[in-house]
Amino acid sequence: MSSIQLPSRDRLILSIMGGIGILSFIIIFMNDDANHTRVWTNLLHNTVFFTLIALMAIFFICISVTAYAGWNVVFRRVWDAMSQFLIIGLVFMTIIALGVYFGWHHLYHWADEKVVATDEILKGKSGFLNKNFYTIGGLGILATWLFFARKMRALTISEDDHGNENWTHYNSMKKYAAAFLPIAGFSSAAVIWLWVMSLDAHWYSTMFAWYTAASCFVSMIALTILFLIYLKSKGYYQNVTAEHFHDLGKFMFAFSIFWTYLWFSQYMLIWYGNIGEETVYFQTRIRDYPVLFYGNLVMNFVLPFLILMRNDTKRKYGSLIVVAIIVVLGHWMDLFQMIKPGVLETAAHEMVSHVSEGAAQATTEGHQAAAAVVEHGGHESSFKVGNNIPGLPELGLLIGFLALFFGSALHFLSKASLTPKRDPFLQESLHHHV
Repeated sequence: MSSIQLPSRDRLILSIMGGIGILSFIIIFMNDDANHTRVWTNLLHNTVFFTLIALMAIFFICISVTAYAGWNVVFRRVWDAMSQFLIIGLVFMTIIALGVYFGWHHLYHWADEKVVATDEILKGKSGFLNKNFYTIGGLGILATWLFFARKMRALTISEDDHGNENWTHYNSMKKYAAAFLPIAGFSSAAVIWLWVMSLDAHWYSTMFAWYTAASCFVSMIALTILFLIYLKSKGYYQNVTAEHFHDLGKFMFAFSIFWTYLWFSQYMLIWYGNIGEETVYFQTRIRDYPVLFYGNLVMNFVLPFLILMRNDTKRKYGSLIVVAIIVVLGHWMDLFQMIKPGVLETAAHEMVSHVSEGAAQATTEGHQAAAAVVEHGGHESSFKVGNNIPGLPELGLLIGFLALFFGSALHFLSKASLTPKRDPFLQESLHHHV
């Protein structure tokens, strides 16, 4: 099948979505605090979300190759194209990492050496939570993911033109895929701890990486469904049938339940243990983020479970589109509540320290800073859009990142055949039947 050619109308829609994202970023920037906490938080939030989705795309390709899975070969190039967002993710994470290294922002409590010097818990974690590892280690891991994504793409495209009966290219893909799976498994946990969990630096959960990875995996499946339905509406991927969508629907259904199992297991163990250092994580979210905390379960479990429970709803475009949109938005909001409380707590500590240092110099400024603590992170703060729940600018920035993500995927889809023509399992995929 030939490569994709995007209609001018669709390019215009993508441009408008990108414009909404840029405008939203400007609005956030102009209405932010002195440290631009909201800007940096949104950049981290969306970058991590879509970068991990891109990782899950190449991860699933490698699982399929090593497991000799043939059912998804006909549309596997979609995952291949989605994985190339790692290039953009590397750029944005480089900006964030440089911000940590040079102190451009105050997202992470442990990045302040003065705080670490007087905090025994942070001092004990400093071998892992430090500027050098965040910058060199985190970006090195991301670059490694990108290397494998590029290598797997190069091999499958080369197979289209130079494939042979000995399956030389496919055998090479198996070797790279087998090497990548353990690397991705361990390194993804490390960066999830580093990028997200360390925002609440005193708290940790051994299930956190599994939980976040499951969230991004089911989001990747949801975006795949939306992308394929869009491409089919434009006349592409006519060989992708209800059988393929049925399998994708089953994955979305199954991993919504798996995510819920992890959510409940993490919550139940911490609740039952009733240790203050652990329960504070959920107490903060139940008290200050009730809409997101309880809405999280409704959007990411209850609705997908009820809608996709029937067999036929996994094959119907309408139900798949509705659930996929709910899942993507629900897990994006879940990541918001995973990131925002820790960032605001760090911002509050930062402002309190400024109050203490500047009290003798400017009482008025001190009162203003103290008021800002209440507004941006104090425990007595009132409900505020942008802090306790995403506001319109946050949703606008999400739209912008979606444009960037799909625009990137469409770009790479246009550079090669939409289907790997000489993949040894192509015929199995074309005749796939559940």
